[in-house]
Amino acid sequence: MIHRLTSLTAAAALLAGAAAAQEVRVYNWSDYIDEDLLTQFEEETGIDLIYDVFDSNELLETKMLAGNSGYDVVVPTGTFLQRQIQAGAFQKLDKEQLPNIDNLWSVVTDRTEAYDPGNEYSINYMWGTTGIGVNVDRVQEALGEDAPMNSWDLVFDPANMEKLAECGVHFLDAPAEMIPAALNYIGEDPNSHDPEVIEQAGDVYAEIRPHIQKFHSSEYINALANGEICVAVGWSGDILQARDRAAEAENGVTVEYSIPKEGAQMWFDQMAIPADAPNPEAAHEFLNFILDAENMAQASNYVYYANGNEASQEYLNEDVIGDPAIYPDQETLDNLYTTTPYDPRVQRTVTRLWTSIKSGV
Repeated sequence: MIHRLTSLTAAAALLAGAAAAQEVRVYNWSDYIDEDLLTQFEEETGIDLIYDVFDSNELLETKMLAGNSGYDVVVPTGTFLQRQIQAGAFQKLDKEQLPNIDNLWSVVTDRTEAYDPGNEYSINYMWGTTGIGVNVDRVQEALGEDAPMNSWDLVFDPANMEKLAECGVHFLDAPAEMIPAALNYIGEDPNSHDPEVIEQAGDVYAEIRPHIQKFHSSEYINALANGEICVAVGWSGDILQARDRAAEAENGVTVEYSIPKEGAQMWFDQMAIPADAPNPEAAHEFLNFILDAENMAQASNYVYYANGNEASQEYLNEDVIGDPAIYPDQETLDNLYTTTPYDPRVQRTVTRLWTSIKSGV
């Protein structure tokens, strides 16, 4: 009887394993892939893809650090990835299962090593900058023809913001992006971990908070495209999506994105496999699919973000590879900064400060 139960248990385990092999769960940012690729992955591999979305690193991190997320692939930004690696949230990649990994671009992998030494736990999906999107006509209406649309003065100068408030301004709900931007604006180190320096960002926001309509990390795409707002501080590809949606709608809205001349944050979204992923083998299949040069190009051509796949560049549309807002020139790259994760003590300061900024208290 014991032998039979053992056999049945083993058989059940094999069946369960076979069933699990037919499903992969991916948790990615919203509006961040061409959905045709998801269908293509299922058709090519026979694996069912369950694809969920989020719109903040903080939400993803809560799931990752709690454990048992149920996901096979997740996409944290570099700074969050580093902290989560240190917490044991991810498993090392089996690069033998990733033959397309040779397509990665050293310009990017050299930088992502700061978050993932040896790039052992992750591959780059997309990278970009955090800057300013504008409805050109409405901003010039509010501030004149010489509106500083390529400068942080546009949104951090209270006199400008008071006028722009009439046509609507959204900021990212992302303290790891917005606090460094304010520090950079006042000449402090955007990567400072000194609580006294970080608190100075609160003074910058105190002056403009009454004029910020909303903090949100995805709504600004449609709001900018539809003309509901005139300015958004957001991620490069999101604003370029807004630009294209407005153009397709032929609604008279002209959206432009700029990397402020004072410098801006360069970030990297990395695909990684949780330590407790239900199906790491299928996760590797998904990563290898994304690493295919043509697939990666299709994703970038859809979302208007740069990617870390050098082999994909020959398949990128000219309005992607040739757009300096997406693939900046060397001078602009040299003016970008990156940040590193806060330790728990400093993170508490940042979280408390950001809560205070958003509430206007």
